[in-house]
Amino acid sequence: MTRLPFRFLLRILRPCGLLLATVLAVASGQPARASADPQVVLTTWYRLVLELVRHTPTYSPPVAARAFAYLGITAYEATASGNPGMTSLAGQLIALTPPPARNAGATYDEGLVLQAAMAASVANFFGNTGPTGHRAKAALQDKLDKSAADGVAPEVAARSRAHGKAVADHILAWSQTDGGAAITNMGFPVTWTPSDQPGHWVPTSRIVPQQAPLLPDWGRNRPLAMPDGSSCPLPPPPPYSEESGSDFHAEAVEVWQASRTLTAEQREIAAFWSDDPMLSPTPPGHWISILLEIADRDRLDPTRTADALARLGIAMSDGFIGCWDAKFRHDLIRPVTYIRKTIDAKWEPLLITPPFPEYPSGHSTQSGAAATVLTAIFGAHFSFTDSTHADDGLPPRDYPDFWTAANEAAISRLYGGIHFRAAIERGLEQGACIGAHVNALRTLE
Repeated sequence: MTRLPFRFLLRILRPCGLLLATVLAVASGQPARASADPQVVLTTWYRLVLELVRHTPTYSPPVAARAFAYLGITAYEATASGNPGMTSLAGQLIALTPPPARNAGATYDEGLVLQAAMAASVANFFGNTGPTGHRAKAALQDKLDKSAADGVAPEVAARSRAHGKAVADHILAWSQTDGGAAITNMGFPVTWTPSDQPGHWVPTSRIVPQQAPLLPDWGRNRPLAMPDGSSCPLPPPPPYSEESGSDFHAEAVEVWQASRTLTAEQREIAAFWSDDPMLSPTPPGHWISILLEIADRDRLDPTRTADALARLGIAMSDGFIGCWDAKFRHDLIRPVTYIRKTIDAKWEPLLITPPFPEYPSGHSTQSGAAATVLTAIFGAHFSFTDSTHADDGLPPRDYPDFWTAANEAAISRLYGGIHFRAAIERGLEQGACIGAHVNALRTLE
């Protein structure tokens, strides 16, 4: 399940060269930088996290989204503590109290504050990664610690590190009470009794743990920006029916027929957005990757980057809570089960069906939430290139705006044979609702 350590370390440590070049470079006619650029510290840690998600077995998409949210909030609060133009998320996010403040009049180094905060946060959220991941974390932390402290007075360095860690510890303590901190048995209940009523979810895999659905209680977790998991409810899916010509049967026929006539482009779209756990940074990591690429291309400053990472992480984390709340309320059968029963007993979808109920689509909900937030940050007509899977052999794709990407991510699940159309369309609607809660947060003044 793990890649060769050499390739993993190469992918992780490659950004460190950028960091060292930034720290050591001397611009023409200007003095050398005294410490690491906070922007480079922030984006380098995030690139490490994208790789750690691939190599940490418990990191299913909901768990990954949760980590991205708390990492983003940590980075935001660490940055905001020294920036009067940023409004703390304390008192805005549910149950978040003000993090430790800086000492009035004291000097801090922003690169070291952020470095200490991110190092502590990543260490906590990825404490259960494998040996290769731990080696990569240690190697990256060592490089960043040394580079960030270069030229900084020892007392300023100590004060900055202590503050960054204090912020991280505060956010971590808050995260432990949300209901999602402990993942046992890879997220699958040890015992589970599926419904015996027609139209309800049944296991789609022969793997023993997957005879129970993934994280059935995730929708009960404490959200961040929306009031609770049912804050963006959905209407029910079309009534279950095995009758030819019924709305439900028609949706299944659409999936079945699409799978038999997929174009090369549709297959590429399905693969590009599949984002399977342990083989990719997961769907929320895919959107984080898009944001990091934009940050590099447009040379965002650390204030804007921390703000965008926090808001995007919050949106996707709340997205999975809302989606999972709806999934287990409706407990709908998957296309592969229905189609084999009523249409084609030998049917095989393009992609492997995930082990949990169908309605709504998780890809759709979190992509709708991401597009809603990113559009609010960057604008409605903001074009970008998505190179998330370039190292995995999938060519980059260009998009004229975030909603075009979100719609493509959503429909990719119909091409893959994983979701009916109602789950896709209403998932996007649910994501837009969840994203609106995040857009109501006050961040940059």
